Amino acid sequence: MSKSAASEHRAEARDRSRKISNTKYEEALVKLQIELVTMQEWIRATGHRVAVIFEGRDAAGKGGTIKRITEPLNPRVAPVVALPAPTEREKTQWYFQRYVAHLPAAGEMVIFDRSWYNRAGVERVMGFCTDTEYEEFLRSCPEFESMLVRSGIQLIKYWFSVSDEEQERRFQRRLTDPTKRWKLSPMDLESRKRWVDYSRAKDEMFAHTDIKEAPWYVVESDIKKHARLNCISHLLSMIPYRDIARPPLELEPRPPQQGYVRPPMETQTFVPEAHLDAQGGQSGRS
Repeated sequence: MSKSAASEHRAEARDRSRKISNTKYEEALVKLQIELVTMQEWIRATGHRVAVIFEGRDAAGKGGTIKRITEPLNPRVAPVVALPAPTEREKTQWYFQRYVAHLPAAGEMVIFDRSWYNRAGVERVMGFCTDTEYEEFLRSCPEFESMLVRSGIQLIKYWFSVSDEEQERRFQRRLTDPTKRWKLSPMDLESRKRWVDYSRAKDEMFAHTDIKEAPWYVVESDIKKHARLNCISHLLSMIPYRDIARPPLELEPRPPQQGYVRPPMETQTFVPEAHLDAQGGQSGRS
């Protein structure tokens, strides 16, 4: 075994010893997701407005964390905004204009899977904006965010930090996993070559936009399960929610379906039952 391979093996063994067990992780996640639902109901009932920004390195685990946050939530209350590259028309607009349309209304928590910070990251590093546009962003972004906070929007910003060694391991796993290979876009592969450039861009971004009204919160994400639990716990701690009393729900007996005759089964087209149940028979229909 080469020295580099041996070093990687020791690092993986060390990480395994630090990782939370799957059982404890699932138990903790369920508890946090119940709290997320309680928080959602408070946001909806009080008209609170929250915008949560997720930024960070490629393969840092942002998407997985967003998925665990939104799993138990109503997508109308907690929508995810992941905008594509701007159109030719949008490129001529005020830079923040297309993001403003997605800011939360009363009773909403909008989650931005990447955001206006594209200008300080990928656009800066890959040369998709001019120096003048970049400098204007660094100058105007703190003013824009301060204005959002003054308007009553609670702005929470997360930066997912992953080591270059762990990012490389995740890239390599994506190469061999057919369900994840789509995540390796040409942009990701090009970004992989520019680790130092992205680091400098992130440092410059923090220097200008880590403001008192909306500071950056860094999530260590070399261990994904830890990052998810830590981020969700922190998000819950940031919002002053409480349990909203709701009238108890009760399912009354269904009234008899008198006078209804179901059409013949032969008149309907069913999906073929390719999978069988545990007893080897076909699944039942309703």
